[in-house]
Amino acid sequence: MKVRRPGFDFSTIRPHWAPVTEFAQFYNAFSTVPAHIEPYLVKVMMRVKEALGDKNPRLREDIEIFNKQEVQHCKQHLAFNNRLYESGYAGMQEIEAPYKADYERFLASKSLRFNVAYCEGFEAMGSASSQVFFEELDEYLEGADESAVDLWKWHLAEEFEHREVCFQAYSTLYGKGPFAYLYRVWVFAYAAKHIGTHTMRVANYLMSVDREGMSEEERAASQERQKTALNKIRQGSRKRLLKVFSPFYNPGKMKPSPGMVPLLEKYS
Repeated sequence: MKVRRPGFDFSTIRPHWAPVTEFAQFYNAFSTVPAHIEPYLVKVMMRVKEALGDKNPRLREDIEIFNKQEVQHCKQHLAFNNRLYESGYAGMQEIEAPYKADYERFLASKSLRFNVAYCEGFEAMGSASSQVFFEELDEYLEGADESAVDLWKWHLAEEFEHREVCFQAYSTLYGKGPFAYLYRVWVFAYAAKHIGTHTMRVANYLMSVDREGMSEEERAASQERQKTALNKIRQGSRKRLLKVFSPFYNPGKMKPSPGMVPLLEKYS
């Protein structure tokens, strides 16, 4: 793993950065997740380091790099999201506020076990999302703005690169027995619902703004394009995320998708 600091410039990027605008708006909505979850991940993993003490220096070192990568993800997505606010979608911030507050509540009131399992759940989702983006969405990325595509490819490739840090943290602190497995799976399902519900709230808001002034026929066509794009993304994610429910799940054994390694070398 490496810490990379890409110099993305979003000053001229358009919210409709892909030919299928509904596809672009889904990822625009998803961009609000790292803006708030990445600081939470860093704080949780700092607590993991404290819990480890002087044990497992390799994991402690990995957590350091993991945290620095996550800080960069947050920084870049905040800059990207600011462009969305400035482009007529300021209402996103009202939807983001309770989502951000949830992470503050988790840190204040939930156990370290819950928070680490939640982080692992998100990282499992991130690994699946990265494979889908690199392997199955070429039809949606053709003709798209390279600035947005590069942001997502860099971010998701790094998500795959550090895919096992939270898993190793959870396993080291809480073991791999039946209760540890069942708890991990339960919190994964909780995290998937929590993050997915938030993302769709933002996506529906973005699409509602876009559909203002559309004719009934145009709105129906937009809804159909949105449904098709979401089905494509969800189907690709679902078949990968089913592996998370296995008691033998180990993200470290997963192989990177074609294109991930050269992409990361580009920014190293």
